Amino acid sequence: MCRTLPQHPRRAKPLTLGGLRLILSRMETFCGSFTQQEPIPEAGIEAAMAVLRGGRLHRYNTAGDEIAQTALLEEEFAAFTGARYCVAVASGGYAMASALRALQVCPGAPVLTNAFTLAPVPGAIASIGARPVFIETTPDLTIDFDHLEAMARATGAQVLMLSHMRGHLCDMDRLMALCDSLGVRVIEDCAHTMGASWNGVPSGRHGVIGCYSTQTYKHINSGEGGLIVTDDPGLAARCVLLSGSYMLYPRHRAAPGPEVFEALRLDVPNISGRMDNLRAAILRPQIALLEDRRHRWTALYRVLEQGLAQTQGLRLIPRPEAEVFVASSFQFTLPEWEPARIAALVARCLARGVELKWFGAPDPVGFTSRYAHWRYADPQVLPQTDRVLAGLIDMRLPLTFSTADAAQIARIIRAEVLSVGQAEVVPVAALSMGD
Repeated sequence: MCRTLPQHPRRAKPLTLGGLRLILSRMETFCGSFTQQEPIPEAGIEAAMAVLRGGRLHRYNTAGDEIAQTALLEEEFAAFTGARYCVAVASGGYAMASALRALQVCPGAPVLTNAFTLAPVPGAIASIGARPVFIETTPDLTIDFDHLEAMARATGAQVLMLSHMRGHLCDMDRLMALCDSLGVRVIEDCAHTMGASWNGVPSGRHGVIGCYSTQTYKHINSGEGGLIVTDDPGLAARCVLLSGSYMLYPRHRAAPGPEVFEALRLDVPNISGRMDNLRAAILRPQIALLEDRRHRWTALYRVLEQGLAQTQGLRLIPRPEAEVFVASSFQFTLPEWEPARIAALVARCLARGVELKWFGAPDPVGFTSRYAHWRYADPQVLPQTDRVLAGLIDMRLPLTFSTADAAQIARIIRAEVLSVGQAEVVPVAALSMGD
């Protein structure tokens, strides 16, 4: 149940209009859920029920001239992205590991990747025995080109696993020009950018391979799942074989012809990670909803952005004009805030129903961790990234929120940032809601 939180002034002061607004805003508590997604569309539910009734969940278990739901999904997603080929797999992490294997990255080889990302990205690199090499993060949450060039030259790395972390696209034209000059092939991790674009080119279509996730918190939802796109027939064939096609690759509709598989089919290992027909059936109707979802996320994002603009102590992340983004999450930074103050802000917002994630926390919490926590990677010192992540706040933005919800969330965050930011530094417990 929502509750109001009365704030009793310690001493009488003349009340200004701004002061009244602050008091009123401090009385609000948000009652929505930051993990509640929209229901699966009815068309997806009906298609899933048809698969369940038929019992043929495995993608290669078809009857007569039936076309598997998974094969249709690949065909439709390839058309959506403009790619020649698409392979549906078990997860976004599996998609990234398959992309690395398709590029024949060897154990021990260095693979460049963003320092600001989530654990499945370096995890995919480590899963094939390769070595993650982290690249500094800019204050705008994108990869640092100068450090990328320096580390590519220093390590001799030939692959960049580019994470479009939290939906922030770097200057993709400049990045591709740099990587082409360095002889570095780019795999795009598009878990947070399905439906996004840079200068009109869809995310996932700049590099040699694009990898997407259909996990519940992403832009289309099948619980778990992944998609791989590429224009390269050899890479596509390798990904199909890696996914566990056996000799049934002719049943794919968004794959190269059988002649491409002939030279590879006995050499590429089967590392089973296929998507099944049930998840494909759930996903297919959602592709057509992506553009509408993008507009709705943008509306929520802009309301939050407007509500937090010019809040003292808080920095918003600029969005370049060339970037069309999909705002399923929202980020801001608190430059120069000490850890105790940030922890207090997170605790106070949570007490008012607003769930913030802090990438500068000393220990990983839930999905939130950073490069220093991943001990399977070689240790690196990245002072610029450390400064950025020390004050980085992240928040999910599900489409079950309304623009009124977004406005309320912004009011709560703004009020707490102003209150905690101006308070004396005290232990977090002393900054509880009852204080």
